[in-house]
Amino acid sequence: TFHFRPVDCHLYFINMSEARPPPTRMNLQVYKGKAKAAKQGFELLKKKADALKARFRDIAKKIAETKSQMSEACASSFFSLTQAEYAAGEIKKKVLEGKMTAEVRVEGRTDNIAGVKIPVFNRVDVEADAENAKEQLGLAGGGRAIVNCREKYSTLLELMIRLASLQTAFLTIDEALKVTNRRVNALENVTIPRIEETLAYINKELDELEREDFTRLKKVQEKKAVRMEEEARVRAERAEKRGVGGAGGVEDDMLNTFEQDQDVVF
Repeated sequence: TFHFRPVDCHLYFINMSEARPPPTRMNLQVYKGKAKAAKQGFELLKKKADALKARFRDIAKKIAETKSQMSEACASSFFSLTQAEYAAGEIKKKVLEGKMTAEVRVEGRTDNIAGVKIPVFNRVDVEADAENAKEQLGLAGGGRAIVNCREKYSTLLELMIRLASLQTAFLTIDEALKVTNRRVNALENVTIPRIEETLAYINKELDELEREDFTRLKKVQEKKAVRMEEEARVRAERAEKRGVGGAGGVEDDMLNTFEQDQDVVF
């Protein structure tokens, strides 16, 4: 009983998928074009990967610097808030009683790096209607502490927007870099070697066919030469037997003329 294992089925499909093309001149030209296109694509993707790596390292360095600045800004902001509450009392309720209109908005745009679109966030200051109401905070006391707290939190907000933009760009470039590296490795280690192997196979088979054609033509010429010698010998024997002259001689000459015509080789 024959048992067909899953491993045999897997190998069968692999061999079917890796079937080589017929060794013809047309396939040779087609695979030469494929090899040229694959090498050009490999070079372009390699340059793209290098550009992404350089920008990736630059963004990682900026993220580290921004986080170090942000840790200091957070500590300073919360300390200034404590000072403002100590100097002016409870100010959260007064702030919430006013109009909740945003004074700062985030504007997004895209930056293109080697064909990869990276989001960039920018801070946009908006004129608020409740500016006068907020300026009245701290009139009874603690006005300077409130202004200092507002400036500290404004600086912290700027750092947060910058960090969000850098981290989003970092993740986007990281994903694009992984995809680009996979494509580069696939071209370098799989596609280009497979195309070169196919080209070598086609060239080898074409050379073998040329050698076979040369040998066949040589054999045909040798057989033709032997046959012509045999025909010449037969004609000479007929001429000796029948003699030359008369009607018979004329007929023999005509037959010899037709027999001397060279064969046409298709």
